Amino acid sequence: MQTASLSVFPQYLLPKHALTLLAGRIANADAGDLTTLLIRWFVWRYGVNMNEAVNPDIRSYRTFNEFFTRPLLLESRPISDADYVCPADGVVSQLGVISGDQIFQAKGHNYSAAALLGGDTRLAEKFYGGNFATLYLSPRDYHRVHMPVDARVSRMIYVPGDLFSVNAKTVRGVPGLFARNERVICIFESEFGPFALVLVGATIVGSVATVWHGVVNPRDSEGARDVREWRYDSADLVLRKGDEMGRFQLGSTVVMLFPKNEIAFNPTWAPGRTIRFGETMAAKADPAK
Repeated sequence: MQTASLSVFPQYLLPKHALTLLAGRIANADAGDLTTLLIRWFVWRYGVNMNEAVNPDIRSYRTFNEFFTRPLLLESRPISDADYVCPADGVVSQLGVISGDQIFQAKGHNYSAAALLGGDTRLAEKFYGGNFATLYLSPRDYHRVHMPVDARVSRMIYVPGDLFSVNAKTVRGVPGLFARNERVICIFESEFGPFALVLVGATIVGSVATVWHGVVNPRDSEGARDVREWRYDSADLVLRKGDEMGRFQLGSTVVMLFPKNEIAFNPTWAPGRTIRFGETMAAKADPAK
């Protein structure tokens, strides 16, 4: 039986949803000089490179979230001509093969694809034996998520859950972390096959938004209680490689799932590697290998 590490035990006791609701209200407040002071401290504390931002003027942001979800200059993130490009800035937490239905989280911790996908076993079966990558977005990172390849949106599922931190210590210490935290599951169909982008919430992540829906989990209460699903079978929701697909209002993690024999990851990708949106992520798998 998987057990939690004592180092993360205090997180079980914290009122995480209430703290997240409070953080969201602060992040959305237009507080003038106080907002500017908070942003200035954050840029200093985490070493944010404002020279990459379309708007580098800290004083011009009305709210912290406006700063946090700032767009970047196009030239700062060139889009590779690879089959699949990296969808976000961050660090590779883990990647590899989905062993049957099991996804590796950290030493001693796996979780099932079905659990990650809200208990939908039929959906999860598409990814059994396939590949996954878990990308961690730290506070200093750019927090918009983009398309790795041209694809059509087919489904979106909101799954309520916990709001544990997703830093490295918590990933090592909380069993099934990504399958128990709140998350927004986006399913796409590309010319190469289906894939999933799962946007995982965390402590003080204000909300998650997609470009076709807007905010999926508004923080006007301590959190939604029910799984919700949207299907887009009759809609022509096509996004191109490099297009924005969603954003985090405060940071978190993206888990990507691909079917068996669909992709071959960039061989330079490994746990702990820093990554940037637009760089080469993967090629279409060679069926002969």
